[in-house]
Amino acid sequence: MRAMNNEEKEVIMANEQNLKVIRDSKRARELQEKSVAKRKENIAKANTFKAVLEILLNDTYTDKKGVKRTGWEVASLKVFENAMKGDRKSFETIRDTIGQKPVDKVMIAEVEQSVIDEVERMVLGDDEETSD
Repeated sequence: MRAMNNEEKEVIMANEQNLKVIRDSKRARELQEKSVAKRKENIAKANTFKAVLEILLNDTYTDKKGVKRTGWEVASLKVFENAMKGDRKSFETIRDTIGQKPVDKVMIAEVEQSVIDEVERMVLGDDEETSD
Protein backbone atom coordinates (compact mmCIF):
# COMPACT_ATOMS: atom_id res chain seq x y z
CA MET A 1 0.00 0.00 0.00
CA ARG A 2 1.39 3.40 -0.94
CA ALA A 3 1.22 6.55 1.13
CA MET A 4 -1.30 9.17 0.05
CA ASN A 5 -0.31 12.80 -0.38
CA ASN A 6 -2.45 15.76 0.70
CA GLU A 7 -4.36 15.82 -2.60
CA GLU A 8 -5.35 12.15 -2.50
CA LYS A 9 -8.25 10.93 -0.45
CA GLU A 10 -9.16 7.40 0.47
CA VAL A 11 -12.24 6.24 -1.39
CA ILE A 12 -14.72 4.28 0.67
CA MET A 13 -17.64 2.70 -1.12
CA ALA A 14 -21.03 2.92 0.55
CA ASN A 15 -22.38 -0.31 1.97
CA GLU A 16 -24.77 -1.34 4.73
CA GLN A 17 -22.00 -1.42 7.35
CA ASN A 18 -20.91 2.20 6.87
CA LEU A 19 -24.22 3.94 6.05
CA LYS A 20 -25.64 6.26 8.69
CA VAL A 21 -29.37 6.75 9.05
CA ILE A 22 -30.25 10.43 9.47
CA ARG A 23 -33.49 10.82 11.34
CA ASP A 24 -33.22 14.59 11.85
CA SER A 25 -34.81 16.32 8.85
CA LYS A 26 -32.88 19.54 9.55
CA ARG A 27 -29.56 17.65 9.43
CA ALA A 28 -30.68 15.79 6.30
CA ARG A 29 -31.52 19.11 4.64
CA GLU A 30 -28.10 20.54 5.60
CA LEU A 31 -26.34 17.52 4.11
CA GLN A 32 -28.42 17.76 0.96
CA GLU A 33 -27.56 21.45 0.59
CA LYS A 34 -23.86 20.65 1.04
CA SER A 35 -24.16 17.92 -1.57
CA VAL A 36 -25.84 20.27 -4.05
CA ALA A 37 -23.21 22.95 -3.43
CA LYS A 38 -20.39 20.44 -3.98
CA ARG A 39 -22.03 19.23 -7.19
CA LYS A 40 -22.27 22.81 -8.47
CA GLU A 41 -18.61 23.33 -7.58
CA ASN A 42 -17.62 20.18 -9.49
CA ILE A 43 -19.64 21.28 -12.53
CA ALA A 44 -17.93 24.69 -12.43
CA LYS A 45 -14.51 23.00 -12.28
CA ALA A 46 -15.39 20.78 -15.24
CA ASN A 47 -16.55 23.79 -17.24
CA THR A 48 -13.35 25.65 -16.35
CA PHE A 49 -11.25 22.65 -17.40
CA LYS A 50 -13.13 22.49 -20.71
CA ALA A 51 -12.69 26.22 -21.31
CA VAL A 52 -8.95 26.07 -20.57
CA LEU A 53 -8.52 23.12 -22.93
CA GLU A 54 -10.40 24.96 -25.68
CA ILE A 55 -8.11 27.96 -25.25
CA LEU A 56 -5.00 25.76 -25.36
CA LEU A 57 -6.20 23.81 -28.38
CA ASN A 58 -7.09 26.94 -30.33
CA ASP A 59 -3.88 28.79 -29.44
CA THR A 60 -0.89 28.84 -31.82
CA TYR A 61 2.46 27.33 -30.93
CA THR A 62 5.83 27.59 -32.64
CA ASP A 63 8.15 24.59 -32.64
CA LYS A 64 11.98 24.60 -32.62
CA LYS A 65 12.06 24.83 -36.42
CA GLY A 66 9.82 27.92 -36.42
CA VAL A 67 6.75 26.07 -37.71
CA LYS A 68 3.50 27.45 -36.29
CA ARG A 69 0.73 25.01 -35.38
CA THR A 70 -2.50 25.16 -33.41
CA GLY A 71 -2.91 23.13 -30.24
CA TRP A 72 -5.26 20.86 -32.21
CA GLU A 73 -2.50 20.13 -34.71
CA VAL A 74 0.11 19.55 -32.01
CA ALA A 75 -2.18 17.18 -30.11
CA SER A 76 -3.15 15.34 -33.30
CA LEU A 77 0.49 14.90 -34.29
CA LYS A 78 1.35 13.53 -30.84
CA VAL A 79 -1.51 11.02 -30.96
CA PHE A 80 -0.39 10.02 -34.47
CA GLU A 81 3.23 9.61 -33.32
CA ASN A 82 2.10 7.38 -30.45
CA ALA A 83 -0.03 5.28 -32.80
CA MET A 84 2.96 4.84 -35.12
CA LYS A 85 4.94 3.55 -32.13
CA GLY A 86 2.28 0.89 -31.59
CA ASP A 87 0.11 2.52 -28.93
CA ARG A 88 -3.25 0.78 -29.39
CA LYS A 89 -5.24 3.45 -27.54
CA SER A 90 -3.86 6.17 -29.83
CA PHE A 91 -4.73 4.08 -32.88
CA GLU A 92 -8.28 3.61 -31.58
CA THR A 93 -8.57 7.35 -30.94
CA ILE A 94 -7.59 8.12 -34.53
CA ARG A 95 -9.84 5.39 -35.93
CA ASP A 96 -12.83 6.54 -33.89
CA THR A 97 -12.24 10.23 -34.66
CA ILE A 98 -12.22 9.71 -38.42
CA GLY A 99 -15.45 7.73 -38.23
CA GLN A 100 -14.09 4.22 -38.76
CA LYS A 101 -15.16 2.82 -35.41
CA PRO A 102 -16.81 -0.58 -35.75
CA VAL A 103 -20.44 -0.46 -34.73
CA ASP A 104 -22.07 -3.21 -32.73
CA LYS A 105 -25.72 -3.42 -33.67
CA VAL A 106 -28.29 -5.68 -32.09
CA MET A 107 -31.68 -6.07 -33.69
CA ILE A 108 -34.58 -7.25 -31.60
CA ALA A 109 -37.67 -8.34 -33.48
CA GLU A 110 -40.71 -10.43 -32.80
CA VAL A 111 -41.01 -13.18 -35.39
CA GLU A 112 -43.68 -15.83 -35.64
CA GLN A 113 -42.54 -19.39 -35.03
CA SER A 114 -43.70 -20.43 -38.53
CA VAL A 115 -41.26 -17.93 -40.10
CA ILE A 116 -38.41 -19.22 -37.92
CA ASP A 117 -39.26 -22.79 -38.91
CA GLU A 118 -39.34 -21.88 -42.61
CA VAL A 119 -35.94 -20.14 -42.41
CA GLU A 120 -34.45 -23.14 -40.59
CA ARG A 121 -35.80 -25.50 -43.28
CA MET A 122 -34.28 -23.31 -45.99
CA VAL A 123 -30.90 -23.13 -44.22
CA LEU A 124 -30.76 -26.82 -43.34
CA GLY A 125 -32.05 -27.89 -46.73
CA ASP A 126 -34.89 -29.92 -45.27
CA ASP A 127 -37.79 -30.46 -47.60
CA GLU A 128 -40.36 -30.99 -44.86
CA GLU A 129 -43.17 -29.11 -46.65
CA THR A 130 -43.33 -31.60 -49.53
CA SER A 131 -43.56 -34.57 -47.17
CA ASP A 132 -46.88 -33.39 -45.64
